[in-house]
Amino acid sequence: MAMFDDFDIITLEDLKDIKESISTQDLPTAVNTIKEVLDKQDLVELNIGVTGESGSGKSTFVNAFRGLGDEEEDSAKTGPVETTMEPEAYLHPKYKNVKVWDLPGIGTPNFKADEYLKLVEFERYDFFIIIASDRFRECHIQLAKEIVRMGKRFYFVRSKIDSSIVAEKRKKSFDQKKTLDTIREDCEKGLRTIGIEDPVVFLISSFELGNYDLNLLQDRMEQELPQHKRRVLMLALPNITLEINEKKKKVLEENIGKVALLSALVATVPLPGLSVAVDIAIVKKEIEMYYSTFGLDDPSLQTLCERSGKTIEEFKSLMKSPLIGGINPASILSLAGAAAVVVAENTVEYAVSLIPLLGSVVAGGMSYMTVSKMLKRALNDIAEDARSVLMASVQTEV
Repeated sequence: MAMFDDFDIITLEDLKDIKESISTQDLPTAVNTIKEVLDKQDLVELNIGVTGESGSGKSTFVNAFRGLGDEEEDSAKTGPVETTMEPEAYLHPKYKNVKVWDLPGIGTPNFKADEYLKLVEFERYDFFIIIASDRFRECHIQLAKEIVRMGKRFYFVRSKIDSSIVAEKRKKSFDQKKTLDTIREDCEKGLRTIGIEDPVVFLISSFELGNYDLNLLQDRMEQELPQHKRRVLMLALPNITLEINEKKKKVLEENIGKVALLSALVATVPLPGLSVAVDIAIVKKEIEMYYSTFGLDDPSLQTLCERSGKTIEEFKSLMKSPLIGGINPASILSLAGAAAVVVAENTVEYAVSLIPLLGSVVAGGMSYMTVSKMLKRALNDIAEDARSVLMASVQTEV
């Protein structure tokens, strides 16, 4: 069934079991059961290994990828000398299923790629990011070839691009595009010289992560990850470019069908008050995730204020969503509007035809369409607010 093509964790069998379980539960327990089902899809792990020579900026990249500065709580230690002696996992502050691993430095005189990968337990990583702050050398190539031999993917990242740009700006003939093209061509030429065919190098500044090649890097990672891991990657990336903002919206939108299906399932269980209670609980949980994913929750806004010099009030004044005053039953129901109780008969039948195990056509269809409508409206509003905040935080088109 097409609808379940990306239903990576919640299967048709699961839906039948859920219906059976909640049929025998009281209202609070049934609501919690549904919440647990939604939580299951957030258990997919993503493990990213970040490696490079000492001083190449890999620990700073580990922090930036998680939306943290070098001196914030839970940030990886950084410094001019190697501070990482064994693989260390750093959890994403919002998605504990995402681990960015700071791996020991490469490039020591006796470096052997195969031994290194055994040491860092290469099997656990979904992919590797190989960082160099200047030219890529033999140790990077050894490692890349061994990673490919072992059936994994890697990405070459040339770091500290902001420093290179600052150095070049002193020249009267400075042209940023030409400078970036020269750096990229130099890196790729060096890689070809030492045996890498068709190399691709991503130019990144961990201090200005939204600039340069971040969009290209996340595009490539997204294309090459299995589908269920793409969702995790897109949710975890910091919301610092308009392209990422749009992709986050798309990933969250893809989940609305699953959430509405659970709502429709609940609507067929003859437990008084269950359908409305679950719909509100489901919509509230999803909306809270939208705010967190787009960085519009209060802790994220506070961090943004510290970095941009603006106040929370300035950012909140840009937000138009009716939920800005708080996520509660009244504001949630305001999303539904009059259409919550008027659903065209053919739409109801279409919605219910998607899942044959529903018992009540009208009840299931009403719930499916109502929840879909509420979540789509909330997501559109919140994504637009995130776009406005992002634009204001950088004071320019990104």
